Amino acid sequence: MKDLMGLMKQAQAMQEKMQEVQAELEEMVVEGRAGGGAVVVRLSGKGALKGVTIDPALMVPEEKEILEDLIVAAANDARAKSERETHERMSELTKGLPLPPGMKLF
Repeated sequence: MKDLMGLMKQAQAMQEKMQEVQAELEEMVVEGRAGGGAVVVRLSGKGALKGVTIDPALMVPEEKEILEDLIVAAANDARAKSERETHERMSELTKGLPLPPGMKLF
C-alpha cells in the first residue's frame, strides 16, 4: 500500500509538471526558415502560427509559386522544430518513471 501512495504522489507531481510544460510550450516560439532566411515562419510550441516574414525581394509576381513553396517549407521547418522541442521537454518530464515499453504520454 505504501508503494501505491508513493506512485499516486509521483503521478500527481508529474501531472502538475506536465501542466507547467504545456503552458511553457504555448508561450514558446520557434522559427522555421527557407530560402536562406528569405522566408521565416514563427509557430508556438503547440503549432499555432504566430507570424510570417517575407523578404521584399521575393515579391515578384512571376515567382509567386516559388514564394508559396518557400512559405510551406518554412512552416514545415518550424513545425519540426516545435515537435522536437516538445518531445525533449516531455521526455525530461517522464524520465525515471516506470512506464511500460512503447507507452507515450504525449
